[in-house]
Amino acid sequence: MSKNSHTFSLPNLLTYARIIAIPFIIILALSGNDALRWAALVLFALAAITDFFDGYLARKWKMVSPVGRMLDPIADKLLVGALLIAFAYDKTFSALDLIPAIIIMMREIFVSGLREYLGNEKIVLPVTILAKYKTTIQLVALGILFAEPLMGGLSLISNIFLWLAAILTMITGWDYWKVTIKHMLKEEK
Repeated sequence: MSKNSHTFSLPNLLTYARIIAIPFIIILALSGNDALRWAALVLFALAAITDFFDGYLARKWKMVSPVGRMLDPIADKLLVGALLIAFAYDKTFSALDLIPAIIIMMREIFVSGLREYLGNEKIVLPVTILAKYKTTIQLVALGILFAEPLMGGLSLISNIFLWLAAILTMITGWDYWKVTIKHMLKEEK
């Protein structure tokens, strides 16, 4: 099978489904209805789980594809970014929560730019294991933030996870920046 034959493989279909689910998650989350917010949380959890399974199945079944490598991190960034904006809009975030949320958004956009720059130079910026943990912590933090207005008593836990996600986000962003700087300095020589 050629690499292009994996465009509609199950792993890529899971990634597509995660992207397609985002507007529905946001609409349900912002509905102002607790039952619909619970539905959004369940849909979000399913979307977050696909982040594990799309990559796992692609590697296990040897169906890693250029489309999957490109879309998986984009799907993650879209899901996280959309929820950060939605939670800022509906005031799920406190004013203090906006600091880690902005850090996360800035890093995600910055690293996307680094990937584009290095891609033009034919250099692949591989996802590190710490970056995978970062995404997991971001998704867990967002899940707790989803549940916070529904259950109460989760404020401290959601703050801890959100700040931990922001710290990991900064560390991994710095790691990618160092790789880019090394390449840029090599080019100048």
